[in-house]
Amino acid sequence: MRGLGTGATGPGVPHTGPGTRTGTGAGTPKGASILSAPTRRAFQAVITATAVLAALTFFVSACATGGTGARDEGPAGADAVAGKLRSAPVPSVYDTPDDVDAVALVRDDPGVAPSVKRALKPCVGDEYPVDVSYGDLTDGNSDDVVVNVMTCSDAVGVGSYVYREAGDGYRNVFRAEESPVYAEIDRGDLVVTKQVYKKDDPVTSPSGENVITYRWTAGRFALEYRTHNEYSGAVDGADAQTTAAN
Repeated sequence: MRGLGTGATGPGVPHTGPGTRTGTGAGTPKGASILSAPTRRAFQAVITATAVLAALTFFVSACATGGTGARDEGPAGADAVAGKLRSAPVPSVYDTPDDVDAVALVRDDPGVAPSVKRALKPCVGDEYPVDVSYGDLTDGNSDDVVVNVMTCSDAVGVGSYVYREAGDGYRNVFRAEESPVYAEIDRGDLVVTKQVYKKDDPVTSPSGENVITYRWTAGRFALEYRTHNEYSGAVDGADAQTTAAN
């Protein structure tokens, strides 16, 4: 290679150009090779190119395996960590009952009106006209159960009930049976909606509704506030609503 010394000393060994020479030189052990400035620059360029190629190879390999060499934002996949580590599930503050037989609760409740029990029959196959909601209404250790019983023909609510866990079972702590009625859980409150019909109103078009909010206080549901909504079909055939709070 041009510019690479041979370790020869003495006369007869020519310089290869300005700034480039062969020989031992001061401070250079005998027999050691000296790189010329152009050669050193070329050699450093080769080292730099090799490092860049290695980095590029690592980057491509990381992309092929779904990683980037840095932390990815978002949830990690199941196999993203060696050993398939998974975060421990966060326990719920309240246990949600998933095996409550709402139909049996209503049927076995002696406080339910006989007319509601008669309406509690399958509509299709073994499907009953019952809506069930779970949530914390009474500050108990388990979620409370809200059951709405409806008719099969037009889904009109005929009874709304709240059941609270008591020992190995549930006890009724609320009932509303003035049809049509429907109960819901809203941010820890019990909201009961009662539709209001005037003479000749079809079932699908009530004239208004009463919305009553209850809150669990001192071991029972106490009325918090009441709202009455009236509807009118005078605006393009759609219902227009006016609200009066009590």
